[in-house]
Amino acid sequence: MQNVFTAKQISDWFMSGTTFVNIKLTEEVVEKKSDEPLSKEPSYKYPNLPITKNRQELISLIENNSVVIIRGPTGSGKTTQIPQFILDHYNEKNALCNIVVTQPRKIGATSIARWVATQRKCTLGSLVGYQVGLEKMATEHTQLIYMTTGVLLQKLVQSKCLTEFSHVFVDEVHERTDEMDLLLLVLRKFLRSNSPYVKIILMSATINCRQFAEYYGTMIQGKLNPAYVFEVEGAPYAIEEFYLDDLHKLFPYRVELPHTDDPHISVEMYNLAISLIQSFDEFEGKESRWGGGLTSSERGSVLVFLPGIYEIMYMQEALSKLFHKRLQVYPLHSSVTLEEQNGVFLLPVPGYRKVKDTYLKLWIHFATITKQVYYEITTLVLIDFCLARHLVCDQDTCYQSLRLAWASKTNCNQRRGRAGRVSKGYCYRFVTKEFWRTSVPDYMIPEMLVAPLATIMLKVKLLNIGDPSSVLSTALSPPNLSDIVRTVLQLKEMGALSAKSDGKVQIEDGELTFLGRVLAHLPVDLYLGKMVVLGHVFGCLNECLIIAASHSLKSFFAIPSLQQLAAHRSKLKFARGTPSDSIAFVNAFKAWYSAKKKGQLRQPKDEWDWGKENLIQIKTIREVAELYEDLKNRVNQFNMKVPEETEPLDYTSTHRLKFILQVIIAGAYYPNYFVQGEISEDLASKELSGLNPRTTVMIRNLPPYSFLYYKQLQSLFRLCGQVKTISFESSRAYVEFFGSTQDKGVLAEVSLALLLAQQSPHSSMALPIYPIEQIQIIAGSRDVTHMKYARVNVDFQSQTVCPVGVVSSTIDPDKLPSNQLFVVNITEVVDVGNFWAFQADEASLEKQRHLTAEINKRKLHPITVSLYPNLLCLAPYSEIKEQSLYYRAKILHLRGNTVEVFFVDFGNTAVVPCSGIKELPSDLLSPPFQAQEFQVTGMRPSAQSIILGNQWSSRARNRFITLVKGHSVIVSLYSILHGVMRVQLFINMETSNTSMVDILVEEGHAVRAEESFDSKQNHEALMSLYNDLDTGTYVPSSACSSWKDRKREEKHLIDNLLDHFSKSSKSYPKSKARYMVHLIGPHSPYKINFHSLSHKTHYKSVHVERSSINSLAINENPQFKHQRMMVAGTVSVNSTGTRILLRDTSMMPDIPGLPALITMLFTPIMELRTNEENTCYTGALCGLGWNGQTQEGLLPGHDIELTFDVKFDVEDITEINALRVAINRLVCEGIDGTWHLLPDKISRLQEDCQDRLLRLFTKSPPREAVTPLYYMNPEKWNQVDPALKMDMVDPGSKWIRGVLFQLHPVTLLNS
Repeated sequence: MQNVFTAKQISDWFMSGTTFVNIKLTEEVVEKKSDEPLSKEPSYKYPNLPITKNRQELISLIENNSVVIIRGPTGSGKTTQIPQFILDHYNEKNALCNIVVTQPRKIGATSIARWVATQRKCTLGSLVGYQVGLEKMATEHTQLIYMTTGVLLQKLVQSKCLTEFSHVFVDEVHERTDEMDLLLLVLRKFLRSNSPYVKIILMSATINCRQFAEYYGTMIQGKLNPAYVFEVEGAPYAIEEFYLDDLHKLFPYRVELPHTDDPHISVEMYNLAISLIQSFDEFEGKESRWGGGLTSSERGSVLVFLPGIYEIMYMQEALSKLFHKRLQVYPLHSSVTLEEQNGVFLLPVPGYRKVKDTYLKLWIHFATITKQVYYEITTLVLIDFCLARHLVCDQDTCYQSLRLAWASKTNCNQRRGRAGRVSKGYCYRFVTKEFWRTSVPDYMIPEMLVAPLATIMLKVKLLNIGDPSSVLSTALSPPNLSDIVRTVLQLKEMGALSAKSDGKVQIEDGELTFLGRVLAHLPVDLYLGKMVVLGHVFGCLNECLIIAASHSLKSFFAIPSLQQLAAHRSKLKFARGTPSDSIAFVNAFKAWYSAKKKGQLRQPKDEWDWGKENLIQIKTIREVAELYEDLKNRVNQFNMKVPEETEPLDYTSTHRLKFILQVIIAGAYYPNYFVQGEISEDLASKELSGLNPRTTVMIRNLPPYSFLYYKQLQSLFRLCGQVKTISFESSRAYVEFFGSTQDKGVLAEVSLALLLAQQSPHSSMALPIYPIEQIQIIAGSRDVTHMKYARVNVDFQSQTVCPVGVVSSTIDPDKLPSNQLFVVNITEVVDVGNFWAFQADEASLEKQRHLTAEINKRKLHPITVSLYPNLLCLAPYSEIKEQSLYYRAKILHLRGNTVEVFFVDFGNTAVVPCSGIKELPSDLLSPPFQAQEFQVTGMRPSAQSIILGNQWSSRARNRFITLVKGHSVIVSLYSILHGVMRVQLFINMETSNTSMVDILVEEGHAVRAEESFDSKQNHEALMSLYNDLDTGTYVPSSACSSWKDRKREEKHLIDNLLDHFSKSSKSYPKSKARYMVHLIGPHSPYKINFHSLSHKTHYKSVHVERSSINSLAINENPQFKHQRMMVAGTVSVNSTGTRILLRDTSMMPDIPGLPALITMLFTPIMELRTNEENTCYTGALCGLGWNGQTQEGLLPGHDIELTFDVKFDVEDITEINALRVAINRLVCEGIDGTWHLLPDKISRLQEDCQDRLLRLFTKSPPREAVTPLYYMNPEKWNQVDPALKMDMVDPGSKWIRGVLFQLHPVTLLNS
């Protein structure tokens, strides 16, 4: 075959979107058969494909039949040639035609249109064009247009006829998606009603012709006359098939035979596939089986079909271990970066064979591409496990589930077509011939029978041709009535259909609301569409459009297989402390968009470098930008407009907007609500040895003498961050990371360390070790057995490895203030209640003066090592107009030619030149640092502070700084926790010393909070110590000289062992399995487990997808017992229905009562619960309500039984209803509906919604905490006495219709 251009050129063309105007394309086939001369040759020269010889016959059939079904093998020319036959036929007659050809995917429609236009040497968009989404490359002169199935369906829904077109070609009809089946239904309906003269042509390589022919058949004199079927004969190349029966002759494996009811891949089956791949070189050499004399660079690729990413990872890992085989392995999956996938288009390196792992969904996408590039991708061998994952709807929970199943014969035959494109191909099916014949289904189960129907249901409602049950009963494969009813109920729950139709409650139908009309026109998931509408309501439309576009496409956060930790770090960076995948997408997209707008990414290289630096896939984020613009144009038709760009928001406005966006996300994803499970504080503290969960992870299964391997452990965590200490205890190690004073909450390094344990599901962290006998020999005559599991602490800052005694947990009184009450000078405020200071007593001040004088009288030397964070040094500092003096300091950040340093004896920071940094003499390292970090006890941020800031608002921060900065204040020591003194802080007011907590609580900046278990434990120890010191009964445990001598001996022994093994480590081979230990972890006992708020799924285990920010969430405040909420954009269940998988998660702000407020605000219907005395509300049942006949819940799987942990009253319910009314004003129809509102009116209504929302969550005084009182009849509706139930009515409802929310009835309480 002649290669006119390379695969890389084709790949680059597809990636860049450029055209083929000046590129000549050639297509050839092996067999060239003579054809009968045509009566009238067109000006266009058709390529010699199997379909070409049937040109006249096909034209005649199409012109004389309303419906023609064409089945032909892949590569026969159906998609590109038959529409051109009709086009040229009409041009020859000087007659008009308007031909549309559908493709399942955008890339298929656009690339095929370009290909055909190039073949015909016409400009794309003139004679030949395309339309995908709102992108249209066509004019009124276009006669042949390619478009996606969804675009054509949307056109027909709007026009309600077919007369815009003369011919409708539907390609790939074997893909029985719900969208495809609805299109077939609509075509059939209109063909038989208002568009009888339009020609419909259905095409596929694998299709049940009889089923389609009968579906489009017509009744003539009481007999069914099926549609005409045409079979295309001939295929480019032959493909030989093999089954397990054939492979048993070649390989002696005892492979478990497949079972119909248990689709899976056994380890033996993987090994068989690997052996088969290994054997291809031998087969080529012995039998010249692949075409005779192929060189190594001409070898065909091996394409392996696997059902999912985990199977792909397993196979890739297994193939990578074949060191003696030169293989280039390319995983093809939506989660794999484009850079990794693009290698599939390149020729293999000489001497190497290309192996491609793919799975069904991506293969379909890949197959679309290969319609254009298959001449360059020489796939000769195909291995098919005959498995696929099908999307089904779980009957119990209504959640979606991807379940492993046997692929259909039609799918397997489509896969088979990937081989034999350029020469004879070979297909290996990993099932027996008998199993293939009797157990593999002939056709795939239509999506309409198993998948959610919500999207097509909305289109059916827009068609307005009957109720959903009646319309869908005429589908090619009608869905079950129960599935239709469940879908109607889900749309009512979402607000897309009204709860009542014609004034009556119906479970099989409902009136389309304003929200429903918008959702029907948006090409995104319905939850995301609802988010866009709520974004309009609350003035966050721009951000919601970004989220909707980002979640609708493959994630633009690149996760290269070798850079998973760096990718997760990038995502955490863009989240900016907010645990939300959606907000990370918003921030990353805005950063890219802003950089482009400023001209920083004007050159393609600059943009690609930016993407590489931030691990963002540039091509994908460009696609997100295109979809964002598409969505913006679509919602503009509904009078929802993104406001013009304004000035950058200040700190308060930014965080206010972020909170509103979080509430919108929660409202859109109702009822996908989850709460964190409780953690036993004392057990978690014991398991982590009392260390800080914000900075520490633990590893288990360490070998004896584990301290010998501290450098190897440090190396294992090098990609996570800088290790501060490693504490060894028994068979465990506790790894603590450095965090700067600016760090709040759990360190990113901790999340990355926990991610290490999940990186590969098939391997663990391995540690090469020394034989125990060798360690004992090195020790010589000294007994080392007591050191096997000794407690040893490694401090990387001081470079010391020291044994730790049991008494190490006892507080050293020499490091404590002499009195529990003392005065400090505050030098640096980190945050509200968190500051650095030094003791202001005369003894402490004298120590500072002496140390400063000692430093500055010496001759100081430049530092001899490269600067890095946390390096101890000497740095200059001076007040205004004073001479600079040097002080002990620690480097925080490197900033070009300057560094930010922290002065360890004073607590303040400064930026100094790098040249000013001096070396810290070792003897000046020993005096204890004088500065101390402090944290005010007994308070936490109020809801107002959390909403208007990053935990603390700017008003709260400014108020705290005003009260303390630069002042001497009195503190009372409560506890010392993780090196931080937790104190009560007193401010000297006019009349007395006032507690800082009292001031901040009274002004609404803070609320009182309980101390943690560790803090309370330490407080008791401190009080006991101070009491012993006061009474003179204190006896230091470490005063015993024998104890000190023993510790010195242990330290000397540790140093000797470390010194010996550091010199002779090369003599111990790391590759030997007997010297390897597999570590367990990293792990944290504070890792959050979530459970569903829905009663039906409450006891199912919940798993957060690994790529989510919240997959490794840590509960840093287990002492707070109120519920904290997480919402998920996608919820699915595993095949057994026992585990729930969450994607696109967002953790809501830690505000008491927030889960209940969110649920009551966005639920369709709510029934309040009261105590037995009917004096207070104890909870609420939220959901879609109940069936009046059965008294059972309409959607029991989604009902949420709330139990309040804060006090709610009638005023709160009234505020919720008022906000629901305000929301309805912006999403409704009628004379006062959304379409008729002017911009100023919309802006005022949006501000009203924002203000009401904030007032709801920032009630003053705050709602008091209450003990949860569980309702005795959970999940039971209609429990309220009608005499106590007061229905609420919106007085303005008569002017509007199609609203989103009904108002909640109020249950009257006894006074």
